[in-house]
Amino acid sequence: MRAVARVDLGAIEENCRRLRGDLEASSSLCAVVKADGYGHGAVEAGRAALAGGAVQLAVAAAEEARELREAGLTEIPLLVMGALTGAEMAVALGAGAEVVLWREDAVERVAGAGGGRVHVKLDTGMGRLGTRDAGEALRVVERVADTPGLELAGVMTHFATADELDDGGFFERQLDAFREFVSEVRAAHPGVTAHAANSAALLRSKEAHLDMARCGIAVYGMDPFGRDPLARRLRPALELRSYVAEVKLCRAGQSTGYGRRFVAEHDTWLGVLPLGYGDGFRRALSNNAEVLVDGRRRPQVGTVSMDNVAIDLGPDPAAEGLRGAEAIVIGGQGEELVTAEELATRIGTINYEITCGVTARVPRLYIPAEAEEGDR
Repeated sequence: MRAVARVDLGAIEENCRRLRGDLEASSSLCAVVKADGYGHGAVEAGRAALAGGAVQLAVAAAEEARELREAGLTEIPLLVMGALTGAEMAVALGAGAEVVLWREDAVERVAGAGGGRVHVKLDTGMGRLGTRDAGEALRVVERVADTPGLELAGVMTHFATADELDDGGFFERQLDAFREFVSEVRAAHPGVTAHAANSAALLRSKEAHLDMARCGIAVYGMDPFGRDPLARRLRPALELRSYVAEVKLCRAGQSTGYGRRFVAEHDTWLGVLPLGYGDGFRRALSNNAEVLVDGRRRPQVGTVSMDNVAIDLGPDPAAEGLRGAEAIVIGGQGEELVTAEELATRIGTINYEITCGVTARVPRLYIPAEAEEGDR
């Protein structure tokens, strides 16, 4: 197989148990499985998260909710967090999902689409979806509560800087504004669920836990702060593997790849891996990554193309014997580990984008939680 993404479902379960253990007893865990489970597979990741203690799943789009229902996840609560057109609203509600509102004129759209459970969103500083006006949000709360066929399921906000510990107090100001709003809502609706925390907020502040935390990136064993997941007791769930399809001598002055962005200064052996940006190995990693082969880090050299990349195996002719050897792009081999955080740092992005970028042409191989360690 030219490339495969191995997804350790046991790691997802373990991460959810770890996150659930950090939450207050009165708080629950909602696992976010949007964007096909951050590239891991929404259905399989969702099942593993539920086995690890999550009690609800969240997505961004109506079709994502429908996919989960059609896969057999029919009994658990689903929350669709994104903006919805009228047609999408009908799909979400038809899937029995809870939806998010923040405008008064949207209440009737939900009622007209059949009704359901509604969360009202206050924008405390993210500056995207939700209303910045707490008064408007309170009016939406009351209209939802007073409209037949609708149920006020929760109130929510979204932190903008939870993953930035030096944010000048912005995180705390958002939390304070939301807690004030929650107090006003609960004066009339004491049982409403309040939720704000993402992965970073859960790990950063117990005050942000409230009634539920919506965790995404940490569920998959990645650090929401972009550092070392192992230091936070998170186990990365995804490995991206390929193999050395060809080994060839590159003499001094010869090159590899489009644009000759690597020209050998001395004779060396190159390994060619049959994956590229068409699989999610970002072109920005050209001459800026290391791949694990035979337990060692090997520099990626030359331009990353759609279907192939080259690595420098060194001047020893014994490197020719690595033809067919396993190559790890994300994951561990021997004592070495390449994380999504490392790749993200190299190209100035975030770990989310690295795993979400593993494309659909890379098959996912799911390792069940009960698999023996040697099978992982």
